[in-house]
Amino acid sequence: MIVKAMGSKLGLAPGRLLGATSIWSDRVAAFARAPRRRQLPVLTPSKPYLSYHDILLTSDDIVSLKYDWLTDNNIAFWEEWLEREVLPKYPRAHIVLLRPSITFLLMQAIDLKSIGSALPDFKKTTHIFLPVNDSRDRERADGGSHWSLLVVSVIDRVAFHYDSLGGANFYEAQKCTDRLGRVLGMPLRFHQMEDSPQQGNNSDCGVYVCIVMRHLLIKRLLNANSNEKVSMSMANKVIDSAGGRKEMMQIIESLRKEGERRRSLSPMSTSSKSGSSKTPPRIE
Repeated sequence: MIVKAMGSKLGLAPGRLLGATSIWSDRVAAFARAPRRRQLPVLTPSKPYLSYHDILLTSDDIVSLKYDWLTDNNIAFWEEWLEREVLPKYPRAHIVLLRPSITFLLMQAIDLKSIGSALPDFKKTTHIFLPVNDSRDRERADGGSHWSLLVVSVIDRVAFHYDSLGGANFYEAQKCTDRLGRVLGMPLRFHQMEDSPQQGNNSDCGVYVCIVMRHLLIKRLLNANSNEKVSMSMANKVIDSAGGRKEMMQIIESLRKEGERRRSLSPMSTSSKSGSSKTPPRIE
């Protein structure tokens, strides 16, 4: 399979917002002035809400998913769900959905060799999806205030960057591309996708990452003809962020309900007569 970018331009000097017109520059400036992520009160540890394979969602994650910036846990859950519910239908696919925490580790590690054991085996991988965050604090994997998506075609040695705020994460995406290329042992060409759908507020970037991720994964890669070129353009794709949040919540609530059903049938159930439990509903 050969993938191609549509609507991307290369060659601008480092540090500039690649392809960002004045309207995008204004948006980025407005975003920089906007209030940052609301801080949830840390009075007690956040209550576990759903245990889904390797992901533990908390009540704070649910609040963020409904009303705020998506947490790294929200995006990790979405990737876990795609791996469990979508990828198994395509057993011949070799696509990696890298978790936000691992992408952060890749970008911040002083010595790339030291994180080898934390990375998946990329030997047979054709494509890698990486959620990119703008946090530059090595001590805070949950920091930052903007998400974007990097999709790497290993077989074509190309990285496509989808940023819903013009080029706000341009520097971070380039850095991630360079570091991943060093891990893979090959140079990667970087494409800033200028036709990426753009968010209309200051809090939907993570939702855009999730929706664009699924669209590219299913519509462009998994269902593609291996003998045809695949366009990675997102031109004219309309993103319903409110609908995306609602759909993700429906998935979570459905899984939570199923987890509660399984627990009620288990002879080892610790539920009380009222149905309460100290542990969250679990799907594994």
